[in-house]
Parts: sequence; structure tokens; C-alpha cells
Amino acid sequence: MNVLVYAGPEVLQTSLARSITLLKSLLSPNYTVQPISVQSLSSHPWAATCALLVIPGCSQRLSFSPSTASTIKSYVENGGAFLGLRVGAKTGWSESTLRFQDEASGASLSCHFSPGGEEPKTITLMSSQGEVHTISDSATPVFDVSESPVVHVLARYSEDSKPAAVNFKASRGNVVLWAVPIEVPLVSQDISDVHIDVAERRRLGLVRETLRLLGLYLPADSPSVAMQLLPLVLTGSPSRPGVVRQILDALEIQIAGKLADANDTFEFVDTQHGLERLHRARSQLLPKDVKPVIVFLDGTSPQLEDTPLFNIPQYYTDLSAARQQAGCPSNPVPWGVGEALLYGEVVTSTQTMLDKNPRLLSSLPVPFLSLASHQLAGRGRGGNTWVSPTGCLQFSLLLRVPLSQLPATKLVFVQYLFALAVVEACRHDNIMGRSGEAVRLKWPNDIYIVDGEQKRKVGGILVHTSFVGGLVSIVIGCGVNVLNGPPIASLAQVLSTEAHWKLNLERTAATIMATFEPMWNTFVSEHGSFSSFMDLYLERWLHSDQLVTITTTTPPRHVRVTGITADHGLLRTIPERDAWVSRASGSDDFIDLQPDGNTFDLMSGLIMTTK
Repeated sequence: MNVLVYAGPEVLQTSLARSITLLKSLLSPNYTVQPISVQSLSSHPWAATCALLVIPGCSQRLSFSPSTASTIKSYVENGGAFLGLRVGAKTGWSESTLRFQDEASGASLSCHFSPGGEEPKTITLMSSQGEVHTISDSATPVFDVSESPVVHVLARYSEDSKPAAVNFKASRGNVVLWAVPIEVPLVSQDISDVHIDVAERRRLGLVRETLRLLGLYLPADSPSVAMQLLPLVLTGSPSRPGVVRQILDALEIQIAGKLADANDTFEFVDTQHGLERLHRARSQLLPKDVKPVIVFLDGTSPQLEDTPLFNIPQYYTDLSAARQQAGCPSNPVPWGVGEALLYGEVVTSTQTMLDKNPRLLSSLPVPFLSLASHQLAGRGRGGNTWVSPTGCLQFSLLLRVPLSQLPATKLVFVQYLFALAVVEACRHDNIMGRSGEAVRLKWPNDIYIVDGEQKRKVGGILVHTSFVGGLVSIVIGCGVNVLNGPPIASLAQVLSTEAHWKLNLERTAATIMATFEPMWNTFVSEHGSFSSFMDLYLERWLHSDQLVTITTTTPPRHVRVTGITADHGLLRTIPERDAWVSRASGSDDFIDLQPDGNTFDLMSGLIMTTK
């Protein structure tokens, strides 16, 4: 879910920057905090994935168009959350930019966004936090409100007890307005050094209370140790004891040697010294110019105390069982999918380590799996990045195949094939069983949970390809929310309490690898044809016969989704003659859409250009 901070031309850039920084520090990784322009606010379907809309302080009077104001009003009154900073308020009818109404009581609240002043000062508020210091200025907006069943005063000025913050229940939605800029950190020259830390904690406590009141889920309030990069662990399946030695030979590297690449430098260290560095790194920062790789030879693996967030021996046990159940070859050359593993408890990005390091990418034997418990810069479509939360399974799988076996025109199907493997793995008895039927595909590369009328994203696929000497290297990046708690949707939230014991990251990863391997072998043997999987894919996706609007055409077109083209994997649609009613009689025209460059908004039935 997104927290959107309005970034229109009227907004004070300092207030915008401070608001985004503050919200990220309090809400990450539960929410993505990002700015939204006036154009996007007025024309894009932002409301469906918005957990909170924030208006920071403005340098001039804010004036939305009637249609934009109506969109915001509808979002809030239908269950959305709204936070306004440096905002005046008045109950009852008033002409204003924004006015929210409570349908049951008939009460309304008008918001006035006035320009800020130039003389900031520290003031004292009274709230449930006790006395709270914050910053105000000479143009602090006026609140003309009194408490009522739908209006609750959150804070008052100590001087005259007038409201400084209110909470308004707008039908099914929630509004909080602050007259003072609570996004501004307190500075020592305004408060004595003795009390500055206490004052800052109370200010942040007030912000947390505001966010909870607006229905957001905050990470633990107690400060946690910031995640830092940790040494990587290179292992092979115990059933394939020569895997790691083959990898080192292919890289032409020895233990204690370094591999300097375009994006990273890797240092390969022996097990004993590597584990010492791993445990030492949990309490002190590692040098940022090198990534240690702890080498485990001859089928050995670290113990759970060394990698407490991912049990590598258990993973290999689960992988062996899953491969047998899936009918994978018993002695594949050089090894099976998932049997060569580079694990990191905290990494930058599994995808970046592979596709941004050309020497590693071209030299590693395949298949090769890079898996992490936490990513500090996970990658998605369109250059999106994120910090991964606990409970997410994220990995990148490196494959390599001759173009004579897999033509470049068929590479688009790789993302479809892997997404299908994830969905099928979720239906396995050892993962979700019958509950896995709720896991579905969204074109082109997302994994969704369908729970009644709710459709929530739980995963995504990102594929990177590179070509050298008649070979194509394919890096399949995948993230699946397995054990995450609310507000992040996950596989675990579909299961009953009794079934939770089945679900863990190790078995889920192993089952996905074992499910994908025979599908991949068939796909390559058929030279990239998707025909063997098309029927199953269409059974598992969300879009058959769906009516949508394509906004990439002028004028926008109403079309019906019919499937995927067998030649280039394009989304095939048929134009509708009469808006959502029927196809034009006798027409055989199609509109085919590429997966790259378009995005499918399920909630609003829109296909638009990816930003």
C-alpha cells in the first residue's frame, strides 16, 4: 500500500521533503511513501492502493479543480485516510478547497490551506502525550471547531486551549488536520539542550498516534538496529558435493581470492574465518568496498545459529523431497534448479548482484540461485526500489541457454512461465494446499491473492536478459510475501491458524524451484513455445473476458481481454463497440499490448503507460 504525499506547485519544498522523510522513517517497510503530482492526483487511479493521502504545508493558497477535489472527497468518505499539515478547519458549511462530510450525522468539515509565515517559533501543545513542543509560525491557520461525536480534538495550544489538531470521522473515512507543522524536527536553539531529546520523542510519539488513528500499521515503536550488509554464504546441495568447487573453478577464483566486477568486489573466504567475520559483522560495520563470500565445500552448510533467518540444511532437505515429488531428473547436469545457492541475510539486491556484474553473470555455472532474507534496495518494474520486510521470500535465479534453443522472440514468455510455477507451487500440499487456489496471476508478471472481493498483490517477477556469444543469460528476480503480517498481504494470511505450521520460507523456496525445473525443461525443449502451458496459464490468471479501458490510445478504447498471443506473448484484446456491452458485430480487429511499457490496474479496469 502507498502513502501519497501531494507535491503540487503550491507545496513548500521543505515541508514536502520533511514529510516524506518523517513518514518513511516511521512507516517503512510496511508502506511505500512517495510524492504524487497534481496531474496524477487528477487523472490516475491512485485511490485503490492508497492507505493515506497527505497534504504538506503550502507556500500559497491551495486550489484543486472541482473534479480533483471531488476525487479526494470520494476517496476519504468511502474509507480513505487524509492528513493535512498547517491546515485551518471549520465545522459546518463553508466554501473551501476541500470539504468532507459525515453521512450519518450530516456534519461537515472544511479545510483551508493557507500560505505559511516567515517567523517560526517553538510552541507548547497539550495532548495525550502530555506537553509537546512543536514548531509554529506567524501564519498558523485557524481552527473553528468544537468537540462532537464526529470531531475529536487531538491537541490544544497551552496558551489559550484552542484546538491545534482535530480528527474528523467522514462517513467511512478518517481525516486528521494539524494547524502546526509537526513534520518539522525540533532544533536545540529553540529548546534547552537538556530537554531536546525528550521533546523530540514526544513530537514523534504524537505523529505515531496520528498515524495509528488514521488506521495505519506501524512497525515496532522500540528502535531497532539498522540493517547492514552481512557476508554472503555459498553452498551446494549435500547430494551434489562438488557444486561449490565447480563454481570456484568456473570463476577462476581461489579461497582468499577476490573477484572485482563492475558493481561489486567479492572476496571468497574459508568457512572458519568467514563465520567469524559473519558473527563479528552483526555488531560492527563491514567495509563497503567488498562483499565477503563464505565458501562451504563438499556439500557442507552453515548451521541455523549462523543463518537464523533461513535454515539452509532444511532448505536442501525440502528441495530433495520436492524434486522427487515433481519428477525432476535424479542426476541433472551440472545440477538441478536450486542446488547451487548464494545466500545473504542482508544484501543490496539479489538481482543487482547478478545482472550488474557482467563477469559474474557470464562465468557462473547455471542454474544458480541467489536468495536473501532482507534486501536494502530490492528492484521492481520501472526502476522501483524498496526495503524488503521480514517474511518476504526474495531471490534471483540465473539461467543460460543457447539462442538456437530459445529464440530471443520467445524470451517474453519466461516471466509468464515462472509466475505460473509460483502459483502452481502454492497449491502444493506442503505449501497452501486447497487454500492455494486463492493465488492467481495478474498480467504480465504479478502474483495476487483473491479473497472474496479483495484482490491483493503478494508477489512479482522481474526478468533481465543479456546476450553474449550466441548465449542468452536470464536472471529471473522474484519476491513473494510468504509470512508477512498486516498491512502487507501475504500467503500466510489466507491460511487458517492450524495450517500455518506448513508454511515456511525454506519449503516454499524449495517447492518453487522443483515446480519450475520440469516446466523450464519442457519450455526449452520446445524452443520457447508457450503452447504446453497456455491453457493452464489462462485458468490461473485474473483477466479472461475482463472489460478494461486502454488509456494509451486516443481516444481511450473499451476492450475485452481474450488471452495472450502465441507468437510474441502480447495481451490480446478485442474492441467493444458499445462501452461495456458487446463487441462490434462482424469485427475481427484486435488490439495487442506489450507487457513492457504498459501496466494493468485491476481495481479500475485500466491499461495505461508504465511511468
